[in-house]
Amino acid sequence: MLDSLITSKTRLRLLVKFFMNVANEGHLRGLATEFNESTNSIRKELNNLSEAGYLEKENVQNRVLYKANSKHPLFGSLQKIVRTYIGLDAITAQVLERMGSVDKIIVTGDYANGIDSGIISITLVGKSLNKEYVEHLSAKIEGIINRKVVFSLSENEVEGLQVFQA
Repeated sequence: MLDSLITSKTRLRLLVKFFMNVANEGHLRGLATEFNESTNSIRKELNNLSEAGYLEKENVQNRVLYKANSKHPLFGSLQKIVRTYIGLDAITAQVLERMGSVDKIIVTGDYANGIDSGIISITLVGKSLNKEYVEHLSAKIEGIINRKVVFSLSENEVEGLQVFQA
């Protein structure tokens, strides 16, 4: 969906990296290594996104550090678009439909760090969660969002990107 609108794969990966989780940041060489792309293609897209005001840059030691500009008027909209592209809204809706008493839904792993690896790790936090439904839910959601989803259940808080709280 979004990849047909934004034809630059590098730009799309950068948007996922920075707008999936506002805490994500990166520098040119690190992003080039992470994405396995040339520094020139990364630099071009970082400059375009920075000039448009979507990214902030800060000099830290001998590196320029980039992160999402949360003060940009379109920040919330871009974050919502990226999260919809990844499928987090569909996951949340499906989980809450028949899951039991879910206190929190937390994205862990690659997607919490803004890496579009194709495998979304989700931890459901709460008591009396429906384990049988979770096993069935993975296949159902994978068919909707075209990404692999791995669920884990916990009664305790875990580190990651919180996408829902009761």
